[in-house]
Amino acid sequence: MKVLVVDDDFMVAKLHSRYVSAMDGFTVVGVAHSGAEALRAAERLWPDLVLLDIYLPDMDGIAVLRELRAAEERDRRPNSVDALFITAARDAGVIRAALRAGALHYLIKPFSQAALQEQLRHVASLRSRLAGLGEARQEDVDHIFGTRPPGSRGLPKGLAPHTADLVERVLRAHADGLSATECAEAGALSRVSARRYLEYFATTGRAEITLRYGGTGRPERRYRWRG
Repeated sequence: MKVLVVDDDFMVAKLHSRYVSAMDGFTVVGVAHSGAEALRAAERLWPDLVLLDIYLPDMDGIAVLRELRAAEERDRRPNSVDALFITAARDAGVIRAALRAGALHYLIKPFSQAALQEQLRHVASLRSRLAGLGEARQEDVDHIFGTRPPGSRGLPKGLAPHTADLVERVLRAHADGLSATECAEAGALSRVSARRYLEYFATTGRAEITLRYGGTGRPERRYRWRG
């Protein structure tokens, strides 16, 4: 993923660039220190993601994002740039304006390297999920927008929310995936119970299944949390 870093503070821009470059799959393709520089760089580089400050010397970051959106419409670009605001601005009106302009998220300075990298992983997950969607299910939409309130996941009859949460935590803790047997051991569940929840997450798009072949007999089904 190509990233453009926009911040009027040279040292802060350098620090954030280092955070991004430490992530697999992310490349800093440019750095800008003003709104005009950011717009020129975006036109030249076509980044996938812009890390955008609000306070810039010539125009605010929200105006920059609006200009980027207008340019996409004008030039009919096939791929839109995503924006993640990174700023010290705490005013609720500014946050609302950023949301309405199309920002994916908003990080308030100061923050840790881990906080930024978590958001980068989130952006990558969203882009990957959208790229792989044909016709979306409601579960896909809820995942992308993060709009479903807690407790409203609508579990099928016979599945309990607290066990679903347990299996989800186990899946998230094993990024490389695991089998139903391994999930059962990690969560102190029966294999049959673990398998039911794993299959539920797979059918609702929150987990993916891969098959491991080896020896004789049927291949082993392995489950990995998506995102």
